[in-house]
Amino acid sequence: MPGSALTSPRVVTLVGPYLSGKTTLMESMLHASGSLHRRGSVKDGNSVGDPAPEARAHGMSIEMNLARTNHMGQDWTIIDCPGSIEFSYEAQCALMVTDMAIVVCEAQPDKVMTLAPLLHFLDANRIPHAIFLNKLDHTTLPIAEILEGLQAVSERPLVLREVPIRENEEITGYVDLVSERAYAFQEGKPSKLIQMPDSMLDREADARQEMLEKLADFDDGLLEKLLEDVTPSPEEIFQQFEQDLGNDLIVPVFLGSAEHNNGIIRLMKMLRHDCPGVEATADRLGASKEQPLAQVFKTHHLPHMGKISLARIWRGTLKEGDMMGDLKMAGLALMTGHDLDKTTQARAGDIVAIAKLDPVRTGDVIGASGVLKDAMLWPDAPKPVYATAIATSKHEDEVKLSTGLSKLAEEDPSLATETEDSTHQLLVWGQGEQHLKIQLEKLVRQYHLEIDQEKPEVAYKETIRASISQHARHKKQSGGHGEFGDVHLEIKPQPRGSGFSFDNRIVGGSVPKQYIPAVEHGVKDFLIRGPLGFPVVDIAVTLTDGQHHNVDSSDMSFRKAAAQAMRQGTPQCDPVLLEPIYEVKISVPNDFTSNAQTILSKRRGQILGFDAKSGWTGWDEVTAYLPQSEMQDLIIEIRSQTQGVGWFDWDFAHLSELTGRLADQAITERQGD
Repeated sequence: MPGSALTSPRVVTLVGPYLSGKTTLMESMLHASGSLHRRGSVKDGNSVGDPAPEARAHGMSIEMNLARTNHMGQDWTIIDCPGSIEFSYEAQCALMVTDMAIVVCEAQPDKVMTLAPLLHFLDANRIPHAIFLNKLDHTTLPIAEILEGLQAVSERPLVLREVPIRENEEITGYVDLVSERAYAFQEGKPSKLIQMPDSMLDREADARQEMLEKLADFDDGLLEKLLEDVTPSPEEIFQQFEQDLGNDLIVPVFLGSAEHNNGIIRLMKMLRHDCPGVEATADRLGASKEQPLAQVFKTHHLPHMGKISLARIWRGTLKEGDMMGDLKMAGLALMTGHDLDKTTQARAGDIVAIAKLDPVRTGDVIGASGVLKDAMLWPDAPKPVYATAIATSKHEDEVKLSTGLSKLAEEDPSLATETEDSTHQLLVWGQGEQHLKIQLEKLVRQYHLEIDQEKPEVAYKETIRASISQHARHKKQSGGHGEFGDVHLEIKPQPRGSGFSFDNRIVGGSVPKQYIPAVEHGVKDFLIRGPLGFPVVDIAVTLTDGQHHNVDSSDMSFRKAAAQAMRQGTPQCDPVLLEPIYEVKISVPNDFTSNAQTILSKRRGQILGFDAKSGWTGWDEVTAYLPQSEMQDLIIEIRSQTQGVGWFDWDFAHLSELTGRLADQAITERQGD
């Protein structure tokens, strides 16, 4: 029944594109429930959400923000999520522990494509959600036209709950299609009940009939009533909405303006009646029946506080000092923004901050026996698509840099770091230019670092195309024992991808067995930087002959002789540059498939084909081979050509010969190092 089981705390998550007004909506919801006496403003930098200095400096959400409130006797946690596609994993983590999502969007059909990845994630994970058409005061378009555009990117049927009242092209209120009551908007106040205007009677009747027909698709009893021209009661309709929404069968659509407090109370009444409880959410996610049971969905490393793990309690009650396996539940607190309010316990439905869970990571489920491996579904972090190379300005800060990066990556699993073997650069990988910029600003601020940035170098290699037999002798006499090593090496190219191989055909002991490993080491010393300046690959070296001296020969002598033979021989073996080629798969709505192909062609890509993207209605996946040198800003161009929603996946494919102007330029730059 509507409003049933209003006991456990509920969690609602606000998601939607950048600048759709999510943070403003949260402020309005908190104000409407009495938790805020005065609404804050994103513009003025005094909102409850976005407490991080980087968020306020850039005027955008960069991490999920929590606020707690009580509305009509029901406890709520509201999670406001970033809208930028570059911070989408943050939103996904919040959505995995929410009872219901409110998708906030502008009433503009030309922007609906930006919702496609978000709506796909919600439907793929069966997360109940409604749409709040925000900034309704900024549109003159018919709601039917807006709804048609939204339906094109939603796999679930959209069901309009309200129709706007227009006066002189201005939306002044709405009619609730279930109760059939009309309301007039009031600036900064709850809407006022009014008599339905005569001009709305026909429109309201048509819209209500359409709403009922959509609901009847999921209920035979309601369908029979409609066929028999029997009008269902409001209670029956409310019950059907609650059931269908909880099962993610429909998506109700509401109207309003968060900035002017229009439609906020109606939205919150819907949440109170239709939002599933924690028990239903835990069952939907397949949570264990173990009690207590909690899941970490966000990790913070806060100054002067250390590691804080945010967890949703799925089952039972968690108390201060409880032992869950070998984990002690210490420092329990309820969180709003970055403020922590200590508590002694948390019940099912609560979101609680737990201190010092050092071995626990985002996504982990904790039961009475400790961390439960693979206990509940959790989304993988997206593969990073943009990188920058960084280094400390001060050598003594290298440990601090490593520690800071490790903590940042734990807070944001869509961030990654690696040291590239070939170039020796420390690379920080993320979801885009803005993502990395903001995270590095945070790194500098929190860990008091000075860092230098540069463009990542391409991991070129080189190989040879001809064979040679090369003799080299290392001889040095400086008093006492000298140095003597003499080798004959056969140097040959190998098929692409074969790597390096070493063999010896020594007979008769011309090079004693104990020195043969030193010859191999000498060859490998040279392969680090070949005649063109890059690591040498796909080469076979065979020791065929040599000489030794009973007194002056040593491991080092033969190691130096082998390196000398390689240094003299490989320039005569027709060396050639190899560039890394990656298999790239670009995912785009099929309206933008030709754009993706054009982008690849302009970047020396070899297009292998395209096909419908599995599991994504109306999307294609374009596959190509693309040189690494063309991938640095690829994500920026893809997003600019796809309304910000396209992305790509990548894997190393092979090395390919590179000649001509680009090769000459790369070699010149390398040899100038």
